[in-house]
Amino acid sequence: MAVTSPTPSISTLTPFLRPNRRNSRTSSNVVITAASFRCFCSKSQPMEDQQQSETTKRVVVCGGGVIGVCTAYFLSKKGAAVTLVEKSSVACAASGKAGGFLALDWCDGGPVGPLARASFNLHRSLSEELNGPESYGYRPLNTLSLTVRDSPSSSPSGSKSSGDSKIPSWVDGSARAPMTIGSTQTTAQVHPQLFTRTLLNTAVEKYGVEVVIGKLEQVRVEEGRVRSVVLEGGRVIESDSVVLALGPWTGKLEMLASMFRISGLKAHSIVLEPKQPDAITPHALFLSYHPQGGKAIEPEIYPRPTGEVYICGMSSEEEVPDDPEQIVGKAESIEMLKRVAKNVSSHLAEGEAEVKAEQACFLPCTDDGVPVIGELPGVKGCYVATGHSCWGILNGPATGAAMAELVLDGRASIVDLSRFSPARFLGRRKVKV
Repeated sequence: MAVTSPTPSISTLTPFLRPNRRNSRTSSNVVITAASFRCFCSKSQPMEDQQQSETTKRVVVCGGGVIGVCTAYFLSKKGAAVTLVEKSSVACAASGKAGGFLALDWCDGGPVGPLARASFNLHRSLSEELNGPESYGYRPLNTLSLTVRDSPSSSPSGSKSSGDSKIPSWVDGSARAPMTIGSTQTTAQVHPQLFTRTLLNTAVEKYGVEVVIGKLEQVRVEEGRVRSVVLEGGRVIESDSVVLALGPWTGKLEMLASMFRISGLKAHSIVLEPKQPDAITPHALFLSYHPQGGKAIEPEIYPRPTGEVYICGMSSEEEVPDDPEQIVGKAESIEMLKRVAKNVSSHLAEGEAEVKAEQACFLPCTDDGVPVIGELPGVKGCYVATGHSCWGILNGPATGAAMAELVLDGRASIVDLSRFSPARFLGRRKVKV
């Protein structure tokens, strides 16, 4: 049974599982409703601004995760009239249950490298613009890799190797072989749900984004061009362009599923609140964890400025359910993460830390491991941004900024999107409209 509680306020401050992320280098119950967004919009749009210029481009962004929200933010900031459609609640899935880990250069050497670098730097700029440290827990941090072996004892205290000065003092379990794999110059973190919702609140209040809670049923296309989207219940929203940022639910829309496949990787995580949060230093930990009698796994641990500690790992490819609110974790995976926590630090053991959340989410993955970002071939004005896997929070800002340029200016300057184009799937399948 999932355990949840409200996230502590960032204003009081004084990657879940990343599949093979290290190898790529050579929780909140707050619900933002449609009504609350309409309230924000009414306060941010004076009467004289409600008459849209005929030259203002109308864009519908479908998907209220980090990719959709970043796209809506940058589109509206550039002057588009943006409607964001989300079928459940903003950042209710992977964008609310992620670890929020950011890395400058871990994707170097691959097609995602330039996107990741641009987005890491954009995260820093957004933090300055939106008061990230106070608003959503943005902070640089050091990152270590460690080897940890399962301990049969009830408490790991005192078992840390002597002389391992790199190992933080709160890591008092059977940790070995510390290695620095990121510094405050190259790794950072955000609270992903607070980041996503802060960005959208800003887009609503400053730039007039409208948020509609509803399920996308169809993208209407006439003579090869997008004309509108149709929601469940029959509501039609006219548009000049549509951006489909549906994450692991991309495959539920036939016009996209007919062209490429997005699978869902189910990842588990827990959030703990230690009794002594001040003892936990800002070190992200990437572990090689060796359970007794089992195969090694690679969990990750992220202390947060809220005083919480986020722990993730344990994944499997599964069918993505229709309703994101119905996703629950496997009991055995959650128990393994609790065992990892206990063996890493006595501060995270049962009785020393309260379990704030037990959760799971789906990461959207492409068959070639590269995100899909660009205009759909043969459908003018229809764009897609999905398949970011474990790097969605990192790459959200640059993806959104590039999409805004592509939609409004015809090309992206912040990063070359050609390598991410859905046109790469031509010849395999055809777009159904």
